[in-house]
Amino acid sequence: MRDIMRISPVISVLTIQRLEDAVPLAQALVRGGLPVMEVALRTPCATAAIAAIRASVKNAVVGAGTITRPRDFHDSKAAGAQFGGIPGLAAVLVAYSLDIGFPVLPGIMTPAELIAARIAGFTACKLFPAEQVGGVGMIKALGRPFPEHLLCPAGGVTPINAAEYLAEKNVACVSGSWVAPSSAIEARDWDAIEALARDAAGLREARRPG
Repeated sequence: MRDIMRISPVISVLTIQRLEDAVPLAQALVRGGLPVMEVALRTPCATAAIAAIRASVKNAVVGAGTITRPRDFHDSKAAGAQFGGIPGLAAVLVAYSLDIGFPVLPGIMTPAELIAARIAGFTACKLFPAEQVGGVGMIKALGRPFPEHLLCPAGGVTPINAAEYLAEKNVACVSGSWVAPSSAIEARDWDAIEALARDAAGLREARRPG
């Protein structure tokens, strides 16, 4: 998971309502320099979208996000997901994630949850919801006792504050949906999404080496 997190500064979170949008959306993100994307399992076509992207977009690294049930792991793996994201550190989901066969990024909110994630074998986590639990201040606080643990802030991350997060040594990337807004997807404005991705890809200069 740490290697995937270092590919691009932003993991694009995608909510795909129409299956036919999956491939052109992913292609726009890849052209813009953001090959890592997470398809949220919030819509009926989410796993089919993962499969379509894997089959047709060569340079995309596509994961399944919003995994909240054990069956989500199996559905995502069958679709070809290359990684998975859990919004919270639920014990039953952690147990499933250890044997599923693809990297998993669990969500944590507190130091206690980060410790639990480390005990389970995770060396990287998603801080979610980042802004609501303290933002960059929380990132700094967690970096002191756990300097080697990589974080991906998600929740409230925007083009305005993303660079501030990425400047922290324990942040490998950020996660957000602003590069693929629902309005642009609905309008099939792939050029606009490509432009947003290109701007976000430029944030790699703010990311600290680590």
